[in-house]
Amino acid sequence: MDLHKIFVPQTPPLEVMLRGSIVYLALYFLLRVVLKRQSGTTGITDLLVIVLIADAAQNAMSAQYNSVTDGLILVATIIGWSFLLDLLAYWFPPLRNVIQSRPLSLVKDGQIVRRNMRRELITEDELWSQLRQQGIEDLAKVRRVYMEPDGQFSVVTGNHHRPTSEKQAF
Repeated sequence: MDLHKIFVPQTPPLEVMLRGSIVYLALYFLLRVVLKRQSGTTGITDLLVIVLIADAAQNAMSAQYNSVTDGLILVATIIGWSFLLDLLAYWFPPLRNVIQSRPLSLVKDGQIVRRNMRRELITEDELWSQLRQQGIEDLAKVRRVYMEPDGQFSVVTGNHHRPTSEKQAF
């Protein structure tokens, strides 16, 4: 057993960190923009995409390292970026919109917001499927439907009309 080969990095640690950072940030923003609506559910095809992305990214990040230390540096870099992005979103609200998605309105006062549906490639059938899962059969009873940042749908039901005075609102 060659302990030197196992524990001494064969790739410069800074290179491993730089490769890991570039691939992590590129995948983070790609997935945030492209696959936002898919993140709320995990099906077989979603799992396959994740595995393939991980395999493809591994080669770009690792530079074919062989030591345990190289692998640990890469894992620490990825976890560090994840933590740092969450921290930045928490402490700097202007960055929050760049780092984290905002809820997207799909229904407003019983009317489908088709522009937003097109933007996320959500069909009316998909919307109705989500509404049925939440026990909604009549769009007229829906005040708002949002696609949340995690891809889930949230539904607000109730009266569409606002109270006439502020006193009634509370």
